[in-house]
Amino acid sequence: MAFYSTVFLILLLLVPLNRSQSTVTNQSQFFTLMKNSLTGNLLSNWDVKKEKPFCNYTGISCDENGYVVQLDISGWSLSGRFPENVCSYFPELRILRLDHNYLHGEFPDSIRNCSLLEELNMSFTYLTGTLPDFSPMTSLKVLDLSYNLFTGDFPISVTNLTNLEVLNFNENEGFNLWELPESFSRLSKLKSMVLTTCMLSGFIPASLGNMTSLIDLELSGNFLVGQIPAEIGMLKHLQELELYYNQLEGEIPEELGNLTELIDLDMSVNKLSGKIPESICRLPKLQVLQLYNNSLTGEIPDAIAKSTTLTTLSLYDNMLTGEVPRGLGGSSPMIVLELSENRLSGELPTEACSGGKLQYFLVLENNFSGQVPESYSTCESLLRFRVSDNRLEGSIPEGLLALPHVSIIDFGYNQLNGSISKTIGNAKNLSELFIQNNKISGVLPLEISQAANLVKIDLSNNLMSGPLPSEIGKLRKLNLLMLQGNKFNSSIPDSFSSLKSLNVLDLSNNRLVGHIPESLCELLPNSMNFSENLLSGSIPLSFIKGGLVESFLGNPGLCVPAYLNSSDTSFPICSQSYNRKKVNCIWVIGISVGIVVVGSILFLKRWFSKGTSMMENDETMSSSFFSYDVKRFHRISFNLREIVEAMIDKNIVGRGGSGVVYRIDLSNREVVAVKKLWSRKTKDSTLEDQFDLNKELKTEVDTLGSIRHKNIVKLYCYFSSLDCRLLVYEYMPNGNLWDALHKGKLLLDWPTRHQIALGIAQGLAYLHHDLKPSIIHRDIKSTNILLDINYRPKVADFGIAKVLQARGGEDSTTTVIAGTYGYLAPEYAHSSKATPKCDVYSFGVVLMELVTGRKPVEADYGESKNIIDWVSTKVETKEGATEVLDKRLSGLFKDEMIEVLKIAIRCTYKTPANRPTMNEVVQSLIEADPCGFDCCKSSGKAKETASVTKTKNQYDI
Repeated sequence: MAFYSTVFLILLLLVPLNRSQSTVTNQSQFFTLMKNSLTGNLLSNWDVKKEKPFCNYTGISCDENGYVVQLDISGWSLSGRFPENVCSYFPELRILRLDHNYLHGEFPDSIRNCSLLEELNMSFTYLTGTLPDFSPMTSLKVLDLSYNLFTGDFPISVTNLTNLEVLNFNENEGFNLWELPESFSRLSKLKSMVLTTCMLSGFIPASLGNMTSLIDLELSGNFLVGQIPAEIGMLKHLQELELYYNQLEGEIPEELGNLTELIDLDMSVNKLSGKIPESICRLPKLQVLQLYNNSLTGEIPDAIAKSTTLTTLSLYDNMLTGEVPRGLGGSSPMIVLELSENRLSGELPTEACSGGKLQYFLVLENNFSGQVPESYSTCESLLRFRVSDNRLEGSIPEGLLALPHVSIIDFGYNQLNGSISKTIGNAKNLSELFIQNNKISGVLPLEISQAANLVKIDLSNNLMSGPLPSEIGKLRKLNLLMLQGNKFNSSIPDSFSSLKSLNVLDLSNNRLVGHIPESLCELLPNSMNFSENLLSGSIPLSFIKGGLVESFLGNPGLCVPAYLNSSDTSFPICSQSYNRKKVNCIWVIGISVGIVVVGSILFLKRWFSKGTSMMENDETMSSSFFSYDVKRFHRISFNLREIVEAMIDKNIVGRGGSGVVYRIDLSNREVVAVKKLWSRKTKDSTLEDQFDLNKELKTEVDTLGSIRHKNIVKLYCYFSSLDCRLLVYEYMPNGNLWDALHKGKLLLDWPTRHQIALGIAQGLAYLHHDLKPSIIHRDIKSTNILLDINYRPKVADFGIAKVLQARGGEDSTTTVIAGTYGYLAPEYAHSSKATPKCDVYSFGVVLMELVTGRKPVEADYGESKNIIDWVSTKVETKEGATEVLDKRLSGLFKDEMIEVLKIAIRCTYKTPANRPTMNEVVQSLIEADPCGFDCCKSSGKAKETASVTKTKNQYDI
């Protein structure tokens, strides 16, 4: 008996040992499972052959008994499926971090068995499907499932996890609409509750006031209604309260003034009314107060000027009145001051930049009066200064125009006088200069050409005189130049033809004299207006063929060549004397050319004796020229030499701000488009220009080369050397959408236009929603939409596209505005952040072009000169909507065109939150498909024949 007792005791002692060995073996097996089901470079550090203990693996932590308690592979960029039953292998697991990876499939249900798990982070894993009941995970303290693609019902079961301290469901738009239940107040230990953009609706329950441990409460980007409960004022530890982008209404509770720990308060883009509570303005630690885009009234409380902590005050787009509190910014390190679109009056706050950190001063569209304070001249930190649409008087401080970092200066629509100082040349970072509709006089200083980053200049409707500086031609980035309505009295400088990036040039209503430089034809198809001047001579033929004759009206001295049908224009035929002078000029040029040719032949004959040494030198140069680095993105069947040999002038099909584009027929009968970027070593280039060029090329290559979509232009490869860089694209035989709509000889019917609209939308939806991280194009316009042989669209030109990183990442901001006049979303006036909704806005403008057949900017739109405002004034009735439709099209598709017009109007809403996503746009366009009707079929067939005919004509040309 004693023997059996001894054996039994030994067995009992051995059981824990065997269990421990078994568990260790199981743990090792899970690492093998992970390496088999996930791919990524960092997994190579795990030696599953047992040569290295798994407790020493990167990302793994074990307890003293060898049990895995932490598995952290966050940010490893792994892809694949995470293995099931993780806690069957790791029964002591406390922390599981899988965030920022590309996991496939649905949420792994087996994770619910991890009863000891305290932290689960699966944000940015792009999982799909529905979520399970989380009730068994009672030990959880941190649950972060942000930025995923879950669908179905929100897991209300999380309210059973009473140990939770962090609950984060940021950016999960796939849930069904749901409401915050009272049971959330059971989470008494919760410190952070982030439920932004996750389909939350209904009222904010007053019971949230019982969650007194909350430090961070974020419910923004949802569909919340009703009033803000005063009980939120009971959250004494709250530091961040974000309720923006909802439909909340009523007054802001005074009780929020009890939140003495509050640092960030954002309730923007709601329907809040009443006054701003003074109690909030007295909060001792408040750094950010954002209440923009509401219906707030009354004055800004004086208490805000006494704040010592405030860095951001954003109150634009309300109905605030009265004067800005004196001394605002004098006691705090103000960075952002946004008071635009209110009814504020009095003088501008003189101490806004006293802290020396002010970057954004935006007070446009108010009733401010008096002079611009001289104190702003010392605000070297400024990035944007906008005071347009006020009643300001006096001169512009010289120092303000010379600030080193400022990107936008906007004085438009005031009563300012004086002149533009020569100090403008010191504004090396200045991108946009707006001083239109004032009383500015004097000359335009040639020093403006030293502000080399200028993209937009609008000095229209002032009293400026003197010559147009030829130095403006050095502003190679210039996109818009509006000088109309002044008294400039010189000729038009030939150097303006160097402005290859220019989209809008308006010199109308001045006193300009002389002829129109033929070289300006190189800027077509840009919008140009030379009307109401004193110009003389013949209108260049390219302008006439481009249908821009109206741009020259009001110049009595202009004429058209004799061989044109004068009945087609409003101008007389040029006199014989003028034509004779032109012929004589041609003879002189011809004889001169002949002399040069003969001289060259004699020179070459003499030089030929040095042929051997020259050939050796040529071979060396050739070897150097072809020493390129090559990066391929698709299989190619051509070589660099064939490309370079075909890069001759007759193959040039376009020039842009970044380079020249060639159409090249290859020996294998394929056709490609080659963009040769401007050389980094040019006469006028600076180190900064070279840096910008490299940056643009890298962006275009990195984004375009990795994309595979039928509606995104294909980048085959690129070649780069020290002095030359080439991008090789697929060739689009039907050019761009701008030319097809506004210059094309063949009228695009509505089914074709709808096909184009849908294709663009699908391409953008792919960029916004299918790529991880997503891509914002930033310059959607009809010239960046290319058309293949069947008029299928492809989105092009990603030179300024940016990858949107994480949550409001740094790459989503810029101090220089990308985009093109007429297509640019209005929120750029208030924020430097580009969002997908900016692309949606620009796409809406393109839709309007397709529906109306008109350009985004035309003189007869009226003072606003904007297709969006023009359409909005017409569509109040169905008859008015019909009036804006392209009258050249058949009336068969009137209803379908109006449906697309409605989509365009939604896309161009002023408030970004009200615009649809590109996925929603795609669905709406599918529903408006005219080819659901029989009448479309014959039209489409005829269109295909016409397309082929046009393509053949292009090849012949």
